[in-house]
Amino acid sequence: MDAETAVELAKQGSTLLLLDVPQHTLIGIDTHMLSVGPAFKGIKMIPPGPHFLYYSSSTRDGKDFSPITGFFVCSAPSEVIVRKWDQQEERLVKLPQEEEERYCRAVRSWEFDRYLGPYNLSQYGDWKRLSSYITKSTIERLEPIGGEITVASESSLHKFTPKTAKENALDEQLKASTFSTSSDTSNARGCYYTSIPHVIKHKGIDVQQLTSLNLDKTQLLESVLQKEYNGSEDMLLGELQFAFIAFLMGQSLEAFLQWKSLVNLLFGCTEAPFHTRSRLFVKFIKVIYYQLKHALKKDCTDAIGASALLDDSWFSADSFLYHLFKEFFLLLQDASIVDGDLLSWTRKLKALLESNFGWQFEQNSAVDGIHFEEDDEFAPVVVMLDDPSSTEVPRF
Repeated sequence: MDAETAVELAKQGSTLLLLDVPQHTLIGIDTHMLSVGPAFKGIKMIPPGPHFLYYSSSTRDGKDFSPITGFFVCSAPSEVIVRKWDQQEERLVKLPQEEEERYCRAVRSWEFDRYLGPYNLSQYGDWKRLSSYITKSTIERLEPIGGEITVASESSLHKFTPKTAKENALDEQLKASTFSTSSDTSNARGCYYTSIPHVIKHKGIDVQQLTSLNLDKTQLLESVLQKEYNGSEDMLLGELQFAFIAFLMGQSLEAFLQWKSLVNLLFGCTEAPFHTRSRLFVKFIKVIYYQLKHALKKDCTDAIGASALLDDSWFSADSFLYHLFKEFFLLLQDASIVDGDLLSWTRKLKALLESNFGWQFEQNSAVDGIHFEEDDEFAPVVVMLDDPSSTEVPRF
């Protein structure tokens, strides 16, 4: 990058000024994590928009780390975000307004430029795909009081939540010695996630109707969309992305449970993907595809990163994800009318799962990309719906 381009990007982008952060502390922004050196004071050239900032304090030898703490921000062009390390609490804190304004002026006068590392723009495309539906209102609606997301504050929030054996194993892994958590959970602050009912209950309807409602969650989806998201599909997808990022980068078990609830809700629908909410499901499958694709990247795995939590057991053939995907692929195979984009993205998702997990699903189906003969009465009818949204990743 030539100097003129670098200066222009620094002017247009946001700056994260981090003062007095101890050496060896792990600092992450979006998909990139780094270890703090002696001259580090922050990150520049940050593209405007939503970002997830997270960190983990270290012992003096840099071998053991505290639980990750993270928070979302939605930065504006040329904005300067200032945080200072509190030695006693071992966390980043905000400064008084007057002091913050003084540092902002210093940043804009290039006084800190030599101490600021550049945002990793080569990974910006990945981040945009992971956060494409997250907005400032998404962050304000979901973030906890104070904004900080950390598993150290979550034990009392989810201890009564039913979990599978693998989720209990993850809980123990998060609370292991390397990720030791505080015993004081009286001030636990959780995110304001949408409550998703696991079972539909209605008075005044017969057992058969109630069973039907629980087998197909289309009506529940419609109810949740209207009641909790004002009918906005993108708000629901924004929460799905918020929860996944908080889990993957922030190691939040609460976030994983919310992500799982939303995935279960959507994959529990049998009518919505083909009749009432085809466009939502095209967007949903794309979101899931990019989430799993990123989580499986080799450069995403490290000793402290959340990808270390995604061991083989999470993607075994008896996991909840395998069964959800298998049922959805079978549902798509048996459908009489299928949106062309939905079929195309489902094929990509299926190929990703089979190549990376070694999962095997039903063969000889439309999902496998096998062409049906024109007179095959069992072939699904593929229809194309207009999509006004662009699939291009915005460039900074």
